[in-house]
Amino acid sequence: MNKPKAVVLLSGGLDSTTVLAIARDQGFEPCALSFRYGQRHAIELDYARRVARAMGVENHVVAEIDLRVFGGSALTDRSIDVPEAGGEGIPVTYVPARNTVFLALALGWAEVLGSTDLFVGVNAVDYSGYPDCRPVFIEAFERLANV
Repeated sequence: MNKPKAVVLLSGGLDSTTVLAIARDQGFEPCALSFRYGQRHAIELDYARRVARAMGVENHVVAEIDLRVFGGSALTDRSIDVPEAGGEGIPVTYVPARNTVFLALALGWAEVLGSTDLFVGVNAVDYSGYPDCRPVFIEAFERLANV
């Protein structure tokens, strides 16, 4: 019997690895989607590949996009220092609209796969001031996806 497919955004970190395990546990065939988006440290992609391989993911895509063209984040712009500690407001490590872009591309791939399920591991308790990790953002994207 074929399992239903689900697109899982996989960064290689704790949250996305956990959500990948949840998708598998719920009976989905996870199709992992990672991004090379111009981030300063590509080690997360190495971890995403390792996690996907260790969890038996057969379909893992690493999409190439370049969010450096907009700048505005210490994660993509080498001229902005990465802070050692957090501060007030939206941190300089926030990549503008990153999760919006990632989720939109995941939605597109889900359509191609014939899937209606997306999994994303963002931490609402410790979202570090990132506006695209808040529950209201995820709920709004879910409404959009269901249109």
